[in-house]
Amino acid sequence: MGREKKPNILIIITHDTDRHLGCYGRKVDTPNLDRLADDGVIFTNFFCTAPQCSPSRASLLTGRYPHNHGLIGLTHRGFRLNMNEPLLPALLAHAGYSTYLFGFQHESPNPYSLGYQKVFKAKSHSCLDVTSLVLDFLAGKPEEPFFMMIGFSETHRPFPEYKGPVDNIEVFPYLPDVEDVRRDIASLDILVRRVDGKVGEILRAVDDADLKDNTLIVFTTDHGVSFPGAKATLFDPGIEISMLMRGPGLEGGKKIDTLLSNLDFAPTILELCGIPIPREMQGKSMLPVIRGESDRLHDWIFIEQTYHAAYDPLRGIRTERFKYIRSFEKRPFWFPPNVDGGLSKEVARRFGYFSKPRPSEMLFDLHTDPWERKNLAADPSYADMLKRMRSILEDWMRKTGDPLLGGYVPPPPGARVTPPESYTP
Repeated sequence: MGREKKPNILIIITHDTDRHLGCYGRKVDTPNLDRLADDGVIFTNFFCTAPQCSPSRASLLTGRYPHNHGLIGLTHRGFRLNMNEPLLPALLAHAGYSTYLFGFQHESPNPYSLGYQKVFKAKSHSCLDVTSLVLDFLAGKPEEPFFMMIGFSETHRPFPEYKGPVDNIEVFPYLPDVEDVRRDIASLDILVRRVDGKVGEILRAVDDADLKDNTLIVFTTDHGVSFPGAKATLFDPGIEISMLMRGPGLEGGKKIDTLLSNLDFAPTILELCGIPIPREMQGKSMLPVIRGESDRLHDWIFIEQTYHAAYDPLRGIRTERFKYIRSFEKRPFWFPPNVDGGLSKEVARRFGYFSKPRPSEMLFDLHTDPWERKNLAADPSYADMLKRMRSILEDWMRKTGDPLLGGYVPPPPGARVTPPESYTP
């Protein structure tokens, strides 16, 4: 990592994939991503800043929290990044990198404003169409150093219909173990395997172009899977993400369990490339942890949501053991019902998952309750922990100038926002 030659950066990012990969112990066949993990570094305790695509992806590129970079909702609904945000592609381009986007991004209506010098558009954002453009580009022996962001629309819903047996499908522990949920997960697996196949093609193309020794390959996603209790919630299934890295100077087969955030990604890439990290970036470079110089980067990480389809202001803090979530508006649901439709959503509706009122404060002991079902906020034995977590969160909100401290945060003019009452089951 102390090399004079700047490494190439190739990032593959998917949609709504969580850590639903074989290398994370999930029962889905992903041999190519497993090999990427075996040859490089797998991060097992990696989270996003927000459980939704635009805010999370913008944090990946800016190293800043959504309420600071400004993208507190979805770009296709009219939300926008602040002007003059530090953006990873733009910073790399300024430092002499050629910057390319292949396929999907969700941070701006104009990808060139993010710092991409060339945008490759396929007939769809599916990996089935985007990958061929990537392979052609790599076969052309691109000028180095380069930065490639490869965005696949997979594994966003709708899923292909799975018609086979479901006896061996492992159900997510936060959902009922019934056939419709198993079938829904089996349908998700179709897309995960599709992505894995295309990742394998890209890995082979990098090798064939003699770029392996000087190219950092990253595989990640934006947030949790599109199932009730995951996407659009601050529960762990909504904020946990995959992060795999293989490249020059990285020890193969290394597993990093340190608590990390995708806020830390941009500073890491900049330091790796020998580029100064802007002061306004709020994340920290992960290189000391990757190099084994430190075993801790954060005592806690912060998570947030302001708008998804509707206004649903949440803020949270996660440590290695505890999770604290504060809801700033009363909602008649514990799991928000504004997740994408599918078999699991209908099951969740039948089981009453959307009809339990959400407490204003939630505290979970992740060691004894990893699926965050036993709210300890009213438990007297946890009163000191609740007070401490509340204080840490409020202090962070003040220091970062969170507009939510002033009350209702309005959407930008012209934004398409659904009234939250329309989601009441």
